[in-house]
Amino acid sequence: MTHPPTRKSKTARRASGAGLMQVRGSAFELHKRGVARYDFRDPYHVAVTLSWPAFIAAVFVVLGGLNLMFAGLYLARPGAVQNLPPGDVLNAFFFSLETLSTVGYGEMAPATLYGHAISAMEIVVGMAFTAIITGLLFVRFSKPRAKILFADQAVIATHNAKPTLMVRIANGRLTMLTAAAAEIGILLAGVTIEGQVFRQVEDLKLIRKSIPIFPLTWTLMHVIDESSPLLGLDREGLIAQDARLFVSVEAMDSGVGARVQAIKDYDHLHVQIGKRYADAVSRDESGRTVADIGRLSLLEDE
Repeated sequence: MTHPPTRKSKTARRASGAGLMQVRGSAFELHKRGVARYDFRDPYHVAVTLSWPAFIAAVFVVLGGLNLMFAGLYLARPGAVQNLPPGDVLNAFFFSLETLSTVGYGEMAPATLYGHAISAMEIVVGMAFTAIITGLLFVRFSKPRAKILFADQAVIATHNAKPTLMVRIANGRLTMLTAAAAEIGILLAGVTIEGQVFRQVEDLKLIRKSIPIFPLTWTLMHVIDESSPLLGLDREGLIAQDARLFVSVEAMDSGVGARVQAIKDYDHLHVQIGKRYADAVSRDESGRTVADIGRLSLLEDE
């Protein structure tokens, strides 16, 4: 049994303390109570899943905190650093920053055994900090990201004399995608005999769920026949069951030599019945096949 997705304001999300999962490029939000948004017992996972602005901000916060801590240790023993006036927090901070980065300018230097001990500790911490940040930057930059584009809306139209659910996707990169595989699931709400609300995701069988090469566009198709969960559902039926489609695509990106994946969801407001996708692939004057990505979401009447 799955729990229904809910939508809350930012204030409500902060108050609830629920973990939030948001699919990139999607409005789907799933709240989990009792799960921390960030599990600091696993700092590696936190560091690689943060957004770039949050990651950069976190690096500067940690860097600033370390330097403030060591600046306080230097000031705790006046005279530990030569040419550092007692109580001069700003100069102590910059001396700590220079020591942490193993860069010295000669004006200030440890003058006592205590000062040498603290600076030695800070150099070791600085080397570890640099190594960790370098590794995290490499992981974040080397992690391949998909540029698989999805049409803004799914459509239900007649194809080969049968009602068919269609979702058009496109390869948004110039490099070739190979061994592409796709799946579509639908989340439907229902009521059991006992009167309990029950939600489950059912797989929608695709006419073709994989292709060897994915250079331009690909329209995923599910025939709505007797075995389809969509059979008999019109606009009102989709609304009543709070239907939501989930499309996942995985492929090998030859440019980076790694598999990439993307996911997109469509609620009942983004499923058009009686519409089809307008042609997005044509040939130019030289006879080359050209995909106009700008027409990916363009619809026309049946």
